[in-house]
Amino acid sequence: MRLTTKGRYAVTAVLDMAFHQDKGPVSLAGISERQNISLSYLEQLFSKLRRNEVVTSTRGPGGGYKLNRAAEEISVSDVIAAVDENCEMAKCEDADSCGGEYQCLTHDLWQELSNEIRSFLDGITLAEIMASESVREVSERQDNTTQVA
Repeated sequence: MRLTTKGRYAVTAVLDMAFHQDKGPVSLAGISERQNISLSYLEQLFSKLRRNEVVTSTRGPGGGYKLNRAAEEISVSDVIAAVDENCEMAKCEDADSCGGEYQCLTHDLWQELSNEIRSFLDGITLAEIMASESVREVSERQDNTTQVA
């Protein structure tokens, strides 16, 4: 699987938001500072996340973003799919477009791997990631670092 920056940053940003939304809507500027992701890139990602109903937004002073559903109900694959990423290993869209008019030799292998990856990411929720002690420690360290700066 070749997960691009778009998918990785989307998962990172949504996870950051999930850790901080208990204090109200989370600003993209805050996520940008904590995760070192450009604000303009986050704006593009969150536009797609909002359109695909992963997050909701609040306008105005004190506005920002929150999860649209509970963290237990949002899988990693939900976030990746919302920003137009896929988990396809095969370069072909279907068996007919592999390399001419016939399926390539390894099409089924790569398709099966893609299915396994998708299944794996479907089975991991934001809440499960947030429950990890090491992930919580990283989030706390980032909070402490950005508060000092």
